[in-house]
Amino acid sequence: MSVMRKVAAGAAGSLMLIGAVAVPSDAARNTTFQDGLVNVNVGDVTVIEDVNVALVDVVDVVVTACGVNVGPAAVAILGEAIAVDNSGRSMTVCETATGAPVTIMQNTGA
Repeated sequence: MSVMRKVAAGAAGSLMLIGAVAVPSDAARNTTFQDGLVNVNVGDVTVIEDVNVALVDVVDVVVTACGVNVGPAAVAILGEAIAVDNSGRSMTVCETATGAPVTIMQNTGA
């Protein structure tokens, strides 16, 4: 095999390898971030943004907006926040006294 053919074959192999590595994986295109962060909206207003689902901030905001007792509601609210983070789906957990929905949403992953 001539030197030119070896060089050409090596270059072609390198380009194919680079192309295989450069293609984004399915994980990179995944729109569900599962980063442990969510947003809480009341109506069309974001009350808290990029809050950790393990912190009581989510529970505090939802309990205050919904006007419920913290006790049993806390576990349910934390469960909803974790489910939102895992699935990427928004969940309306209650409505305020004025009828505005209180929604836990997946953050944008920024």
